[in-house]
Amino acid sequence: MTEPLTIWTYDWVPGGKSGPRGFVRDLRLRWACEEAGLDYDVRSVSFHHRGAEHFARQPFGQVPFLEDGDINVFESGACLLYLARKSETLMPRDRKGEAETLEWTIAALNSIEMVTVPWWFIGLSKGAENPLEGWVLQRLTHLEAVLAEREWLAAGRFTVADLLMADVLRVPKVKAAGDFPALKSYVERICARPAFKRAHDGQMAHFAQADPQS
Repeated sequence: MTEPLTIWTYDWVPGGKSGPRGFVRDLRLRWACEEAGLDYDVRSVSFHHRGAEHFARQPFGQVPFLEDGDINVFESGACLLYLARKSETLMPRDRKGEAETLEWTIAALNSIEMVTVPWWFIGLSKGAENPLEGWVLQRLTHLEAVLAEREWLAAGRFTVADLLMADVLRVPKVKAAGDFPALKSYVERICARPAFKRAHDGQMAHFAQADPQS
């Protein structure tokens, strides 16, 4: 019998309107497993005390990281592509479909999230002009044009690229940026999938059961 995958995340993170609960990136791995029907367990590392064992598994002291027997993978994008190779639900096996899935998965990380995350951090400084505003809106405008013409990003169907792109775009500040109806409709459609709800609910329950003082 195949052992379940192990997804590692923090034992606790802050909640509330500004807290990261519901957005910690282990959700991406949970979601992929739920979509593909892959068995998985969730285990924790300390949010407050990141020791040598954590850094040995994730060199930057972040989460998530993934264990599959004697294979260990860190970085959410790498973990997603690893999972996609386990299931045709996440990535087609024909060369063209696989290539399209790969390019849009990397685009979500490199062309969109690489811009939106620093833009969001800079925007936390109230009253300061955000020099990345134009860059973000330009990238979202290009993506809007793509999504206005297609239902899915790659291979004519749902893939891990849609999972990742929707997770990048569903951050409240990104969703509120500009007038992008196709983009917003896309995020709502992808995040309405039952597998996303199971993954999201699982993450929220995981953090809610922890004692924030422990």
